[in-house]
Amino acid sequence: MLGQRVITAVLLLLVLLPSLFYPSPEPFCALTVAFIAAGAWEWSRLAGYGQVVSLAAGGVCALACLAAWLGGLLNQQLQWLWAAAAAVWVLGGAWLLRGGAPAWLRLPRPLRLGGGMLLLVVAWLALAQARFIGINFLLSILLLVWVADIFAYGAGRTCGGRMVKQKLAPSISPGKSWEGVWGGMAGVLVLAFCWRWADAAWHPLSPSLYSHLAQRNLWLMALAVLWLASMSVVGDLVESLVKRAASVKDSSGLLPGHGGVLDRIDALLPTLPLAMLLSSV
Repeated sequence: MLGQRVITAVLLLLVLLPSLFYPSPEPFCALTVAFIAAGAWEWSRLAGYGQVVSLAAGGVCALACLAAWLGGLLNQQLQWLWAAAAAVWVLGGAWLLRGGAPAWLRLPRPLRLGGGMLLLVVAWLALAQARFIGINFLLSILLLVWVADIFAYGAGRTCGGRMVKQKLAPSISPGKSWEGVWGGMAGVLVLAFCWRWADAAWHPLSPSLYSHLAQRNLWLMALAVLWLASMSVVGDLVESLVKRAASVKDSSGLLPGHGGVLDRIDALLPTLPLAMLLSSV
């Protein structure tokens, strides 16, 4: 299993990194459309649809991304869209996590499918716009999610259950602890202040999300990254809830040793549009 994880991770990096650091953002945006289409295929299967509908869902999702791109949305201010996505993730996420898998299954199946596809397209729009702003800006968002996950894992392994006996969401993801959440938040605070210092020292071509927020207020930056870290947890838990409702461990087997595409991007789905919202205020 470890060997599979390492090989898959290396192959993904070999594909993604050249497109990410290519001078033009177009190759990265085009490549990530394929990942979003794969995520839509997985989501459709988790919603209970068969292979034909799932493949069609992936195709429709890819076409929607391309239509938005060709329609010029990547060059437009989309504060209304980011605000709507924030409302859906905050309110809908709270409702789902409170109601658990039964609440999810009570939703009409077409609504589950369409809602998931829409969230995937919005996340791609945010990802693509962030890349057009600059590599430094995009990486500051991606690293926030990854650092939150790494610190949460470390804190959960070392301190989980010692301070708060009750698990974070025992019926959805029994392994997650409150200590893990706090550890992740501590990690992103350190990341934000270090990245802002690095921006000031080296003056990159594009500002990071942290420098953008810090221009207004350091307290705003701190609160914003804590909110983003907490919403990355919501994205992770929502995907875990959907998988539990479908009685599967992974969203698919597309990424050997890692599960599926959704298993890798679940925390990014709310974080990307919310970061774009914060950057536009």
